[in-house]
Amino acid sequence: MHVVPLPALADNYIWLLHDDAGHAIVVDPGDAAPVEQALAERKLTLCAILLTHHHGDHIGGVSALLEHRFVPVYAPKDERITVATQWVADGDSVILDHPTARFEVIAVPGHTVSHIAFSGEDLLLCGDTLFSLGCGRLFEGTPAQMLASLDRLRALPAHTLVCCAHEYTAANGRFALTVEPDNAALQARLDQVATLRHAGKPSVPIALSDELAANPFLRVDSPDVMAWCARQEHAASDRVGRFAVLRAAKDDFRG
Repeated sequence: MHVVPLPALADNYIWLLHDDAGHAIVVDPGDAAPVEQALAERKLTLCAILLTHHHGDHIGGVSALLEHRFVPVYAPKDERITVATQWVADGDSVILDHPTARFEVIAVPGHTVSHIAFSGEDLLLCGDTLFSLGCGRLFEGTPAQMLASLDRLRALPAHTLVCCAHEYTAANGRFALTVEPDNAALQARLDQVATLRHAGKPSVPIALSDELAANPFLRVDSPDVMAWCARQEHAASDRVGRFAVLRAAKDDFRG
């Protein structure tokens, strides 16, 4: 399986997955144009669309992609996603013949209440739930929901490649450094990101193991993150409270 992040809109990535026989899947196509261009350039046939949540920058291109083709569109059960052809829920499997692939559906509420992720083929297609060095804003869910969702994702095999939907890594890293300024893995990751972005390359995908070492939102139980949380104005000792403090601080961060 070839994994290609297609830049779209302001800072989105649409994930294009394809085999050597020319069969392709796209994930969260917020804009049809970069998908059509990539399919044409690579001589690929679109065979399926996967959607993680209802936001327009993730589903806005689906209707245009379906104008001249019929392919299944797998999405969480949410009436706001009118382009879906097949609802999927936590514990379901999406099994495709072309390209040959199997993805397990994981419910990850927090950013939205119906958000899902797709895990399979050594990939985690996580939309706006988990970002490199960060996580999504809580537009609809609660801190407890989002932390539980992240706990489920952090339990996946460490070699899994995190395929998130935005290029937020550098900005996330600047906040992460305020939480763990002495984290060598975090500093190494930021150096890597600076090199990649200077060369015009995406900072993702990234191995989950690297995120576990550097992403503060996956590290609420680490001593340094716990100590940072304890120093904050609304300090909390429980896991959910620490996550809430972290997320609120990131929301207010202007670094």
